[in-house]
Amino acid sequence: MDRTDELAAAALRLVTVGGLPAVTFRSVAAESGWSLGAVQKTFPTKDALVRATLAYAQSSIAVRLSVDPGRPTLRSWLVELVMATLPLDDARRSACLVGVAVSDRAPFDPELAVSLAGWDAELRGNLARLAGRARHEGELHPGVDGESLARAVLAFAAGLAGQLLYDPVDEATVLALVQGIVAGLTPAP
Repeated sequence: MDRTDELAAAALRLVTVGGLPAVTFRSVAAESGWSLGAVQKTFPTKDALVRATLAYAQSSIAVRLSVDPGRPTLRSWLVELVMATLPLDDARRSACLVGVAVSDRAPFDPELAVSLAGWDAELRGNLARLAGRARHEGELHPGVDGESLARAVLAFAAGLAGQLLYDPVDEATVLALVQGIVAGLTPAP
């Protein structure tokens, strides 16, 4: 793990305990074991540190997903995707907390807004392509629009993640809910 990732991981741990206000150059230095100067040299601003923390949290979600997107079925993969983003353990809870904190800042930080919009657009594009492949292979009803499906899945995942942060539910119950919603969004031909 390089210094940037180590510092972002430390910031992620701090967000989990005290929210975004807990992330300062000094607190990240103390949490990571790096000097204050090393933190400041790596990140010229707190906004740069926050963006790196978001990127680190997003990469941890990507690692949880299967290697072959959309397989074995689009429906099962979408369930896997949504479950990977929900705060059902400490690591996913940390990633969700960063996502919530950062999305709250995005309207006031144009660079952060561009970063989030880019991440969302890339994910929506990938999901839309997977939906097209599933339609072509006869797995998905031809009337399902890929862009609409992608937006619905992401909105559902974000809303459920937010709810689970303040009203936790056991993983088996969440899985059944996610499977039901995804099944409704991905009708067969």
